[in-house]
Amino acid sequence: MTDLQSATSPADVPAPAAPRSTASTTSGTKVVPKPRPRHLVRRGARHIVMILASLVMIYPLLWMVVSSLRPNEEIFRNPSLFPVSLDFSNYARGWESLAQPFSHYLINSTLLVLGCVIGNLIACSLTAYAFARLKFWGRNIAFAIMLMTLMLPIHVVIVPQYIIFSQTGWVNTMLPLILPKFLATDAFFVFLMVQFIRGIPRELDEAARIDGCGHFRIFFRVILPLMLPALATTTIFTFMWMWNDFFGSLIYLTSPDNFTVPLALKSFLDTQGSSDWGAMFAMSVVSLIPLFLVFLFGQRFLVKGFATTGIK
Repeated sequence: MTDLQSATSPADVPAPAAPRSTASTTSGTKVVPKPRPRHLVRRGARHIVMILASLVMIYPLLWMVVSSLRPNEEIFRNPSLFPVSLDFSNYARGWESLAQPFSHYLINSTLLVLGCVIGNLIACSLTAYAFARLKFWGRNIAFAIMLMTLMLPIHVVIVPQYIIFSQTGWVNTMLPLILPKFLATDAFFVFLMVQFIRGIPRELDEAARIDGCGHFRIFFRVILPLMLPALATTTIFTFMWMWNDFFGSLIYLTSPDNFTVPLALKSFLDTQGSSDWGAMFAMSVVSLIPLFLVFLFGQRFLVKGFATTGIK
Protein backbone atom coordinates (compact mmCIF):
# COMPACT_ATOMS: atom_id res chain seq x y z
CA MET A 1 0.00 0.00 0.00
CA THR A 2 2.85 2.32 0.83
CA ASP A 3 4.50 1.59 -2.48
CA LEU A 4 1.27 2.31 -4.33
CA GLN A 5 0.87 5.69 -2.59
CA SER A 6 4.43 6.66 -3.31
CA ALA A 7 4.02 5.76 -7.00
CA THR A 8 0.95 7.98 -7.33
CA SER A 9 2.00 10.87 -5.14
CA PRO A 10 1.05 14.38 -6.38
CA ALA A 11 4.70 15.33 -6.63
CA ASP A 12 5.23 12.76 -9.35
CA VAL A 13 2.17 13.74 -11.40
CA PRO A 14 3.25 16.01 -14.31
CA ALA A 15 1.78 19.51 -14.28
CA PRO A 16 -0.73 20.30 -17.04
CA ALA A 17 0.72 22.14 -20.01
CA ALA A 18 0.01 25.84 -20.34
CA PRO A 19 -2.88 26.54 -22.73
CA ARG A 20 -1.88 27.86 -26.12
CA SER A 21 -3.78 30.40 -28.14
CA THR A 22 -5.78 28.47 -30.71
CA ALA A 23 -8.55 29.41 -33.03
CA SER A 24 -10.62 26.40 -31.80
CA THR A 25 -10.25 23.41 -29.49
CA THR A 26 -11.19 20.89 -32.14
CA SER A 27 -8.56 18.57 -33.51
CA GLY A 28 -6.67 19.67 -36.60
CA THR A 29 -7.11 23.40 -35.95
CA LYS A 30 -4.07 25.52 -36.67
CA VAL A 31 -2.50 27.14 -33.64
CA VAL A 32 -2.55 30.94 -33.86
CA PRO A 33 0.43 32.39 -31.99
CA LYS A 34 -0.07 35.56 -29.99
CA PRO A 35 1.55 38.63 -31.55
CA ARG A 36 4.74 39.64 -29.82
CA PRO A 37 5.02 43.11 -28.30
CA ARG A 38 7.87 43.93 -30.66
CA HIS A 39 5.71 43.16 -33.66
CA LEU A 40 2.89 45.30 -32.27
CA VAL A 41 5.23 48.23 -31.78
CA ARG A 42 6.64 47.85 -35.28
CA ARG A 43 3.18 47.65 -36.81
CA GLY A 44 1.98 50.67 -34.86
CA ALA A 45 5.02 52.72 -35.90
CA ARG A 46 4.45 51.75 -39.52
CA HIS A 47 0.84 52.93 -39.40
CA ILE A 48 1.84 56.21 -37.73
CA VAL A 49 4.41 56.90 -40.45
CA MET A 50 1.85 56.14 -43.18
CA ILE A 51 -0.73 58.42 -41.55
CA LEU A 52 1.76 61.27 -41.27
CA ALA A 53 2.86 60.81 -44.88
CA SER A 54 -0.79 60.84 -46.00
CA LEU A 55 -1.41 64.07 -44.11
CA VAL A 56 1.61 65.69 -45.74
CA MET A 57 0.43 64.68 -49.21
CA ILE A 58 -3.17 65.73 -48.65
CA TYR A 59 -2.29 69.04 -46.96
CA PRO A 60 -2.17 71.09 -50.24
CA LEU A 61 -5.62 69.83 -51.19
CA LEU A 62 -7.07 70.63 -47.78
CA TRP A 63 -5.40 74.03 -47.81
CA MET A 64 -6.96 74.78 -51.21
CA VAL A 65 -10.42 73.80 -49.95
CA VAL A 66 -10.02 75.98 -46.84
CA SER A 67 -8.59 78.87 -48.88
CA SER A 68 -11.65 78.81 -51.12
CA LEU A 69 -13.63 79.88 -48.04
CA ARG A 70 -11.30 82.69 -46.98
CA PRO A 71 -11.20 86.35 -48.01
CA ASN A 72 -8.43 87.21 -50.47
CA GLU A 73 -6.41 89.18 -47.93
CA GLU A 74 -6.30 86.22 -45.54
CA ILE A 75 -5.37 83.41 -47.96
CA PHE A 76 -1.59 83.78 -47.89
CA ARG A 77 -1.51 85.35 -44.45
CA ASN A 78 -2.70 82.21 -42.64
CA PRO A 79 -1.18 78.87 -43.75
CA SER A 80 -3.17 76.82 -41.25
CA LEU A 81 -6.21 74.70 -42.00
CA PHE A 82 -8.45 76.62 -39.60
CA PRO A 83 -9.88 79.78 -41.18
CA VAL A 84 -10.56 82.81 -39.02
CA SER A 85 -13.60 83.78 -41.09
CA LEU A 86 -15.54 82.05 -43.85
CA ASP A 87 -16.36 83.72 -47.15
CA PHE A 88 -18.78 81.70 -49.26
CA SER A 89 -19.02 84.52 -51.78
CA ASN A 90 -15.88 83.17 -53.51
CA TYR A 91 -17.97 80.46 -55.15
CA ALA A 92 -20.66 82.84 -56.39
CA ARG A 93 -18.09 85.37 -57.60
CA GLY A 94 -15.95 82.73 -59.30
CA TRP A 95 -18.94 81.22 -61.09
CA GLU A 96 -19.91 84.53 -62.74
CA SER A 97 -16.71 86.61 -62.84
CA LEU A 98 -15.37 85.40 -66.22
CA ALA A 99 -16.65 86.13 -69.73
CA GLN A 100 -18.95 83.11 -69.51
CA PRO A 101 -20.43 81.33 -66.49
CA PHE A 102 -18.12 78.64 -65.22
CA SER A 103 -20.64 76.01 -66.28
CA HIS A 104 -19.78 76.93 -69.89
CA TYR A 105 -16.17 75.85 -69.37
CA LEU A 106 -17.27 72.70 -67.57
CA ILE A 107 -19.37 71.79 -70.60
CA ASN A 108 -16.42 72.45 -72.93
CA SER A 109 -14.17 70.17 -70.89
CA THR A 110 -16.89 67.52 -70.79
CA LEU A 111 -17.26 67.53 -74.57
CA LEU A 112 -13.49 67.34 -74.98
CA VAL A 113 -13.18 64.46 -72.55
CA LEU A 114 -16.06 62.50 -74.09
CA GLY A 115 -14.56 62.80 -77.57
CA CYS A 116 -11.12 61.71 -76.36
CA VAL A 117 -12.51 58.78 -74.35
CA ILE A 118 -14.56 57.48 -77.27
CA GLY A 119 -11.61 57.86 -79.62
CA ASN A 120 -9.21 56.00 -77.34
CA LEU A 121 -11.67 53.19 -76.66
CA ILE A 122 -12.36 52.56 -80.34
CA ALA A 123 -8.92 53.11 -81.88
CA CYS A 124 -6.75 51.64 -79.13
CA SER A 125 -8.87 48.50 -78.74
CA LEU A 126 -8.84 47.77 -82.49
CA THR A 127 -5.10 48.41 -82.71
CA ALA A 128 -4.44 46.22 -79.68
CA TYR A 129 -6.45 43.36 -81.20
CA ALA A 130 -4.41 43.60 -84.40
CA PHE A 131 -1.12 43.44 -82.50
CA ALA A 132 -2.26 40.66 -80.18
CA ARG A 133 -4.16 38.35 -82.54
CA LEU A 134 -3.35 39.08 -86.18
CA LYS A 135 -0.20 37.90 -87.92
CA PHE A 136 1.16 40.28 -90.55
CA TRP A 137 4.51 41.27 -91.92
CA GLY A 138 6.40 43.73 -89.72
CA ARG A 139 4.12 43.33 -86.72
CA ASN A 140 6.95 43.15 -84.17
CA ILE A 141 8.76 46.11 -85.76
CA ALA A 142 5.58 48.20 -85.76
CA PHE A 143 4.89 47.25 -82.15
CA ALA A 144 8.44 48.25 -81.14
CA ILE A 145 8.12 51.59 -82.94
CA MET A 146 4.82 52.19 -81.18
CA LEU A 147 6.45 51.55 -77.80
CA MET A 148 9.31 53.90 -78.70
CA THR A 149 6.80 56.73 -79.09
CA LEU A 150 6.22 56.51 -75.33
CA MET A 151 9.66 58.07 -74.87
CA LEU A 152 8.88 61.05 -77.11
CA PRO A 153 7.83 64.18 -75.18
CA ILE A 154 4.88 66.09 -76.55
CA HIS A 155 7.09 69.15 -77.14
CA VAL A 156 8.90 67.27 -79.94
CA VAL A 157 5.77 66.74 -82.03
CA ILE A 158 3.74 69.80 -81.06
CA VAL A 159 5.30 72.09 -83.71
CA PRO A 160 4.65 69.86 -86.78
CA GLN A 161 1.21 69.02 -85.44
CA TYR A 162 0.38 72.69 -84.99
CA ILE A 163 1.53 73.44 -88.57
CA ILE A 164 -0.69 70.66 -89.95
CA PHE A 165 -3.77 71.72 -87.99
CA SER A 166 -3.14 75.38 -88.76
CA GLN A 167 -3.07 74.70 -92.50
CA THR A 168 -6.31 72.73 -92.23
CA GLY A 169 -7.99 75.59 -90.37
CA TRP A 170 -8.68 73.60 -87.21
CA VAL A 171 -6.91 75.88 -84.75
CA ASN A 172 -9.27 77.34 -82.14
CA THR A 173 -11.40 74.18 -82.32
CA MET A 174 -11.32 70.98 -80.33
CA LEU A 175 -10.53 68.84 -83.37
CA PRO A 176 -6.73 68.97 -82.87
CA LEU A 177 -7.25 67.59 -79.37
CA ILE A 178 -9.86 64.94 -80.22
CA LEU A 179 -8.90 63.70 -83.69
CA PRO A 180 -5.50 62.17 -82.71
CA LYS A 181 -7.30 59.95 -80.20
CA PHE A 182 -9.17 58.27 -83.08
CA LEU A 183 -5.78 57.42 -84.63
CA ALA A 184 -4.53 55.42 -81.60
CA THR A 185 -1.79 57.90 -80.75
CA ASP A 186 -1.77 56.95 -77.04
CA ALA A 187 0.67 54.04 -77.13
CA PHE A 188 0.30 53.41 -73.41
CA PHE A 189 -3.34 52.34 -73.77
CA VAL A 190 -2.53 50.22 -76.82
CA PHE A 191 0.16 48.40 -74.86
CA LEU A 192 -2.21 48.00 -71.90
CA MET A 193 -4.89 46.38 -74.07
CA VAL A 194 -2.38 44.20 -75.94
CA GLN A 195 -1.22 42.73 -72.65
CA PHE A 196 -4.82 42.13 -71.61
CA ILE A 197 -5.83 40.44 -74.88
CA ARG A 198 -2.79 38.17 -74.74
CA GLY A 199 -4.14 36.85 -71.45
CA ILE A 200 -7.43 35.77 -73.06
CA PRO A 201 -7.27 32.10 -74.17
CA ARG A 202 -7.01 31.63 -77.92
CA GLU A 203 -9.38 28.67 -77.65
CA LEU A 204 -12.22 31.18 -77.50
CA ASP A 205 -11.14 32.61 -80.86
CA GLU A 206 -10.90 29.16 -82.39
CA ALA A 207 -14.35 28.19 -81.12
CA ALA A 208 -15.83 31.38 -82.60
CA ARG A 209 -13.99 30.78 -85.87
CA ILE A 210 -15.48 27.27 -86.07
CA ASP A 211 -18.90 28.88 -85.75
CA GLY A 212 -18.12 31.00 -88.79
CA CYS A 213 -17.03 34.25 -87.12
CA GLY A 214 -14.48 36.50 -88.77
CA HIS A 215 -12.07 38.84 -87.05
CA PHE A 216 -14.60 41.63 -86.56
CA ARG A 217 -17.21 39.33 -85.04
CA ILE A 218 -14.57 37.69 -82.85
CA PHE A 219 -13.47 41.11 -81.65
CA PHE A 220 -16.95 42.47 -80.95
CA ARG A 221 -18.57 39.24 -79.72
CA VAL A 222 -15.71 37.56 -77.82
CA ILE A 223 -12.78 39.85 -77.06
CA LEU A 224 -14.48 43.19 -76.40
CA PRO A 225 -16.87 41.94 -73.67
CA LEU A 226 -13.90 40.41 -71.82
CA MET A 227 -11.90 43.65 -72.01
CA LEU A 228 -14.08 45.58 -69.56
CA PRO A 229 -11.30 46.12 -66.94
CA ALA A 230 -8.84 47.39 -69.56
CA LEU A 231 -11.50 49.61 -71.15
CA ALA A 232 -12.43 51.03 -67.74
CA THR A 233 -8.77 51.76 -67.00
CA THR A 234 -8.40 53.55 -70.34
CA THR A 235 -11.55 55.57 -69.67
CA ILE A 236 -10.43 56.69 -66.22
CA PHE A 237 -6.93 57.69 -67.26
CA THR A 238 -8.10 59.46 -70.41
CA PHE A 239 -10.68 61.38 -68.40
CA MET A 240 -8.13 62.46 -65.80
CA TRP A 241 -5.43 63.43 -68.32
CA MET A 242 -7.68 65.37 -70.68
CA TRP A 243 -9.69 67.06 -67.92
CA ASN A 244 -6.43 68.44 -66.48
CA ASP A 245 -4.76 69.08 -69.84
CA PHE A 246 -3.50 72.65 -69.94
CA PHE A 247 -0.71 72.67 -72.50
CA GLY A 248 -2.70 71.27 -75.43
CA SER A 249 -5.68 73.53 -74.74
CA LEU A 250 -3.38 76.53 -74.43
CA ILE A 251 -1.81 75.82 -77.83
CA TYR A 252 -4.94 75.18 -79.88
CA LEU A 253 -7.75 77.09 -78.13
CA THR A 254 -7.43 80.86 -78.49
CA SER A 255 -10.99 82.10 -78.09
CA PRO A 256 -12.31 82.48 -74.51
CA ASP A 257 -15.59 80.89 -75.60
CA ASN A 258 -13.72 77.64 -76.34
CA PHE A 259 -11.69 77.60 -73.14
CA THR A 260 -11.66 74.45 -71.04
CA VAL A 261 -11.53 74.35 -67.24
CA PRO A 262 -7.71 74.68 -66.90
CA LEU A 263 -7.66 77.74 -69.16
CA ALA A 264 -10.62 79.24 -67.31
CA LEU A 265 -8.81 78.83 -64.00
CA LYS A 266 -5.77 80.56 -65.49
CA SER A 267 -8.01 83.50 -66.39
CA PHE A 268 -8.46 84.32 -62.70
CA LEU A 269 -4.77 85.23 -62.46
CA ASP A 270 -3.69 88.61 -63.70
CA THR A 271 0.05 89.15 -64.08
CA GLN A 272 -0.32 92.95 -64.25
CA GLY A 273 -3.12 93.58 -61.81
CA SER A 274 -4.75 91.91 -58.85
CA SER A 275 -5.57 88.21 -58.94
CA ASP A 276 -8.77 86.80 -57.50
CA TRP A 277 -7.25 83.89 -55.59
CA GLY A 278 -10.37 83.12 -53.59
CA ALA A 279 -12.52 82.69 -56.69
CA MET A 280 -9.82 80.63 -58.41
CA PHE A 281 -9.50 78.26 -55.46
CA ALA A 282 -13.29 77.97 -55.27
CA MET A 283 -13.60 77.02 -58.92
CA SER A 284 -10.62 74.66 -58.55
CA VAL A 285 -12.57 72.79 -55.88
CA VAL A 286 -15.57 72.64 -58.23
CA SER A 287 -13.40 71.32 -61.06
CA LEU A 288 -12.04 68.53 -58.84
CA ILE A 289 -15.48 67.10 -58.08
CA PRO A 290 -15.81 65.20 -61.42
CA LEU A 291 -12.33 63.73 -60.96
CA PHE A 292 -13.16 62.47 -57.49
CA LEU A 293 -16.45 60.97 -58.65
CA VAL A 294 -14.85 59.18 -61.61
CA PHE A 295 -12.04 57.81 -59.49
CA LEU A 296 -14.41 56.84 -56.66
CA PHE A 297 -16.77 54.81 -58.84
CA GLY A 298 -14.08 53.44 -61.16
CA GLN A 299 -11.44 52.50 -58.62
CA ARG A 300 -12.31 48.81 -58.53
CA PHE A 301 -12.16 48.61 -62.34
CA LEU A 302 -8.85 50.45 -62.28
CA VAL A 303 -7.28 48.00 -59.84
CA LYS A 304 -8.71 45.02 -61.67
CA GLY A 305 -7.45 46.34 -64.99
CA PHE A 306 -3.87 46.62 -63.80
CA ALA A 307 -4.03 43.29 -62.00
CA THR A 308 -5.10 41.41 -65.12
CA THR A 309 -2.97 43.06 -67.81
CA GLY A 310 0.23 41.24 -66.97
CA ILE A 311 2.25 44.43 -66.45
CA LYS A 312 5.02 43.69 -63.96
